[in-house]
Amino acid sequence: MAHEVRAVVVREKDAPVGVETIIVPDPGLGEALVRVQACGVCHTDLHYRQGGISDDFPFLLGHEAAGIVEAVGDGVTDVDPGDFVVLNWRAVCGRCRACRRGRPQYCFDTANATQRMTLADGTELSPALGIGAFAEKTLVAAGQCTRVDPAAGPEVAGLLGCGVMAGLGAAINTGGVTRGDSVAVIGCGGVGDAAIAGAVLAGAATVIAVDVDDRKLRWAAEFGATHTVNSRERSPVEAVRDLTGGNGADVVIDAVGRPETYRQAFYARDLAGTVVLVGVPTPDMTIDLPLLDVFGRGGALKSSWYGDCLPSRDFPMLIDLYLKGRLDLDRFVSERIALDHVEEAFTKMHRGEVLRSVVVL
Repeated sequence: MAHEVRAVVVREKDAPVGVETIIVPDPGLGEALVRVQACGVCHTDLHYRQGGISDDFPFLLGHEAAGIVEAVGDGVTDVDPGDFVVLNWRAVCGRCRACRRGRPQYCFDTANATQRMTLADGTELSPALGIGAFAEKTLVAAGQCTRVDPAAGPEVAGLLGCGVMAGLGAAINTGGVTRGDSVAVIGCGGVGDAAIAGAVLAGAATVIAVDVDDRKLRWAAEFGATHTVNSRERSPVEAVRDLTGGNGADVVIDAVGRPETYRQAFYARDLAGTVVLVGVPTPDMTIDLPLLDVFGRGGALKSSWYGDCLPSRDFPMLIDLYLKGRLDLDRFVSERIALDHVEEAFTKMHRGEVLRSVVVL
């Protein structure tokens, strides 16, 4: 049986998105059909529309989502129809070299649904990050469904599927922030503010937010930043050093992903400190650093892909912290919108007017 549903599709590079009827098949072996309840509008969706991920158009956009499992295919044992789940793009295989070494958060062979969703005329769609959740229903690999407490609303639970997890994980998992640390976060959009929230959650004593936009710096303070620095007005390297006794921060997180912000992060850290790159650069970007400085400053230069998360471990834990009032996920939701307002949400996101627009279905 096939399901006709409404979904947000982009047919070619830089074209406006549109709401179209798509066909979603019943789940096959190892697959799950999910009725989407909410999906955040993420920069990655915009990158897909711009052709920055691949040129495999048309794309079914949306990936930061939560919903209800409607049906499962043969061989599925971890989720059942009726489960409330957060969708993820790290369905670990259990067989690759990372999984065999006990590091499934680095799985090199994550799963997606085998069957393809299509346009009404049969044209196959490429679902964003193997999810495609700007849709009333979507088909995913069952391992992309992480069961969480349904007491959390889908608008906030779905945010763990990408941006919020990326930022929280950059601080906690990749950066290893712990009690008493000093942390600087460069770029205070959704991912950066999640990194700030993660640093606070981990017990950081000093949390410095750096951005060029005073509005974003005010948001950062609401998430727990102890200091804010407008880098249009002051060198962020000098400011971070001044706020850390002249030493630099223990962990500096670059949530922008540009050569200039990475260089700032590199020089704003303490000796033996850690730099974490979680902002996504474009393919043409390069960085030039004196090798002697890399050697002489010691420490670690790390990249954080999906916050080095393991969804089965991290999503339920973070939802539990949310329900206990220790993690304010509600603050990330700037607005709730309908499917046909995604194009407007992209414009607001590009202008820095929102942390997250969330499509509610």
